[in-house]
Amino acid sequence: MNGHPFIAHGTSKQMNVPIDLSGGVIGFFLHIEIYQFFFLRQLYYFYGRILYIVPHDINSNSAKRISLWLKKAIVPLFSGVYTMRIYCIVPLLYFFLIPLTYSIADETATIEIDNYLVAGPVNAPFPALNVGERNIVQLSDLLSYDYFPVKELKPVRDTDFDWRHDQKLRWQEKRIGTNGLQLNASGSDPDVYYAAAYLKTNRWMKADLKVESCHLFEVYLNGERIGSKTGSNTPDEPPDNCSPGSISQTLSLKNGKHTLIIKSMNDPDNEADWNISTSLTIKEPYSPENLTISLSPERYIDITNVLDDPRVGSVHITRNGALAAVSTSTPVGTAPHRETWIKIYNTRNNSLIRTFSGDLSIGNFAWAPDNKRFSYVQRDEGKATLWIVNLENGEKHALLEDIENFGSYDWSPTGNFIVFTINQRDEQDNSFMRRITKPVERWPWWTQRSYLHLVHVPSGARRRLTAGELSTDLNSICPDGQRLIISRTTHNFTEQPYSFTELFTLDLETMSLDTIHTGSWSASAQWSPDGTKILITAGPSFFGDKGINVPAGMIPNEYDTQAYIYDTATGSVEAISRDFNPSISSARWSHAENAIYFSTTDKSFNNLYRYNVRTKRYEKVDLGIDIVGNFDLAHTRPVAVYTGESATEPPRFYFIDLNRKRTTLLYDPNEEVYRHIETGKIEEWTFINERETEIDGMIYYPPDFDPDKKYPLIVYYYGGTSPVSRAFEGRYPKNKWAAQGYVVYVLQPSGAVGYGQEFSARHVNNWGKTVAGEIIDGTRKFLDAHDFVDPDRIAGIGASYGGFMTMLLVTQTDIFTTAVSHAGISSISSYWGEGYWGYSYSAVATAESFPWNRRDIYVDQSPLFSADKINTPLLLLTGDSDTNVPPGESTQLFVALKLLGKEVEYIKVEGQDHHILDHEKRIKWGDTIIAWFDKYLKDQPEWWNEMYGE
Repeated sequence: MNGHPFIAHGTSKQMNVPIDLSGGVIGFFLHIEIYQFFFLRQLYYFYGRILYIVPHDINSNSAKRISLWLKKAIVPLFSGVYTMRIYCIVPLLYFFLIPLTYSIADETATIEIDNYLVAGPVNAPFPALNVGERNIVQLSDLLSYDYFPVKELKPVRDTDFDWRHDQKLRWQEKRIGTNGLQLNASGSDPDVYYAAAYLKTNRWMKADLKVESCHLFEVYLNGERIGSKTGSNTPDEPPDNCSPGSISQTLSLKNGKHTLIIKSMNDPDNEADWNISTSLTIKEPYSPENLTISLSPERYIDITNVLDDPRVGSVHITRNGALAAVSTSTPVGTAPHRETWIKIYNTRNNSLIRTFSGDLSIGNFAWAPDNKRFSYVQRDEGKATLWIVNLENGEKHALLEDIENFGSYDWSPTGNFIVFTINQRDEQDNSFMRRITKPVERWPWWTQRSYLHLVHVPSGARRRLTAGELSTDLNSICPDGQRLIISRTTHNFTEQPYSFTELFTLDLETMSLDTIHTGSWSASAQWSPDGTKILITAGPSFFGDKGINVPAGMIPNEYDTQAYIYDTATGSVEAISRDFNPSISSARWSHAENAIYFSTTDKSFNNLYRYNVRTKRYEKVDLGIDIVGNFDLAHTRPVAVYTGESATEPPRFYFIDLNRKRTTLLYDPNEEVYRHIETGKIEEWTFINERETEIDGMIYYPPDFDPDKKYPLIVYYYGGTSPVSRAFEGRYPKNKWAAQGYVVYVLQPSGAVGYGQEFSARHVNNWGKTVAGEIIDGTRKFLDAHDFVDPDRIAGIGASYGGFMTMLLVTQTDIFTTAVSHAGISSISSYWGEGYWGYSYSAVATAESFPWNRRDIYVDQSPLFSADKINTPLLLLTGDSDTNVPPGESTQLFVALKLLGKEVEYIKVEGQDHHILDHEKRIKWGDTIIAWFDKYLKDQPEWWNEMYGE
């Protein structure tokens, strides 16, 4: 069966049934005897052949049972009184044996790998002085020695990789001979070869791997060693070849591309041929259709891209715009820690001039105002040192050394001092009885206060700037270096929204305070370039009704951040974004031009806008990306740096000339990684809701999308105050789900910011009433518009507020085949009281509404009280240490559904809060979601059963 149609570069070595009735021996004889069944001797001969073939050529217990049945039931037909019955029985046998034989033929298939990418040989001699009785290096030790990190190998046909400073190795295609992969030794010392192939699966499956050789080898799957053969098998009588030794390993393969690498070493004293044979055996319910063997590295996005790819972080540009820096990080170990380094670029010629490498403890990079120095913080065991580095000569000195509880810092625009914070924690009450006097005292960090300090540069002389009962935060330092804008957060638990921000100016010479304003919720502020005005970003109600733009009777959504300009001389306030629909994420007042640059949430995009202070007009800055991330603006030139990403492209580091509107890519940390990754098409899809409002949405297609096929659908939503952005990465990676063979539909229901204040205000006092209807309506309209989606295979999934929406939706509709809720809220009243931010979030989401006066919200909209209406198989997920949405929200609904006899599963992730951050736990958490989808949307329960049992 060479050239199996489902195998690329693979050969089907053995099907444990040698025939099938479409063209095999049984089919041949049955067809002949149907037309000539009156020749009894031929019939007897035919069934005699069956009695021989089945037990001898079918290696299964079922085949032996068939043989015994044939002997007992068929042979008597050919004796005397049974002869006439043959006219009826032969046709029956024909139709009986066809499906039976097909069933047996599908049981097992064995595939040989007949092509490899091979690199080598590399000489691996024994070390010098390898004599004596102790610590002698054996051949097996040479095999296990880490000559090159296998995880770092990226096999690509006809490409080189550096082995040593004076040696490169090339990956070359080599076909398998009759005795396997033939390798050649280069001399009398042991040699090492690497042989690589790619295994691509279209579902989770298992396959039995067998590797044979007379020499030594190790086997790696996706960079992890899964087996080794540490001895050699010599010929019994040279020059006869040996009987090869082997290892066997059952592989559990996720849907996607897997790298198989064999590291092989010869035994110089073994005269046997240096060959390697590799085969994969596939058993039901899996088939050869599910596995493809190739030499191509082309693949789809997987979990390693989501978690392990390098990430660009903070960005910084000098005041003159000549130099730019970006921090980049990669994960370290299994915890949510990352190793960080800094790259510094010359923006005039886009050249990299230095890479500043560090370790886990390096961060908080900042340029000094003189454009020649930079600073960073190195942390070690709770202490921090603030270093200042001279870029011209490389000299550095510690301005602050071994500071306990060090927080953040900012350079003065004049460069002669730095303001920094120190976190101070109140003495702990060690009593086992603890009195709680305010809701915020439940927060473990509540006893920590942050205060401001000042250190002079370069002397290191220090002084303390703030104290008191409340933390103080630095917002901005005046351009002349004489005043600060600082803020405090106060609480009043008898007045919504319960928290308020106080803004002050602090004179550094007199230490006098002037109050700017106290407003509801949170706010931040910065000086204008001339120090006469202050730019404030806050909610619509921060200055009373100045920033509110909603119809009468509606309450604004305080998460819809607005921008204001405060005049320090007159105290007047201008709401400059009241009629601007995007929500403000961050702002920078340009010193080089009379403009303010706003990073915004603009529907599902994060865009950059330029606000002309004189003309009071907004202009979108075209950056050619979907999401602008971190952003920094030069002072003396209209240039900036930023990170940007799109739905199909990971984050990169850019420089932009704002006058010429010219963008330059400075650094792409994943250029090589994504050279061989294929993503599916992404396009917009919208519908009109019952209010005649257009509801945005996006479709993520599988990379190999075929419009003539029927696909299962995943519907993803949040439904809270934020739209689902087009970010490439994230905890719920739509690209990855699409790569698993799902069509993904993301919609942006009413209530999200970025669409204008009226749209976002629909979130207030709604708690899913509008959103649930829009999700159901949108899903139905999506199905009507896309016939490539199977309407019987649909999943809904959301997290946090989206997890609540999942719970609520399945009480109102059976449109979903299955559903997933992560950290969902089943009872709004218990979340309101128990969640760390429940009551404060509800101050916006249920403004002026409480459990005692709005039963229609706190009870009627709570999924727990409609649990009996749930008929959809539901997966509940939560971190068992979630402080935002306590695990009890999932526990309550789980208990209810179990008592009601409903189909529900409940998975807790140990030691994790609202977000699953631990590396290994996040992998299994993500796998759990896909395994659940596979079980209900693809009729593939094997992965779920492997993880959690039947």
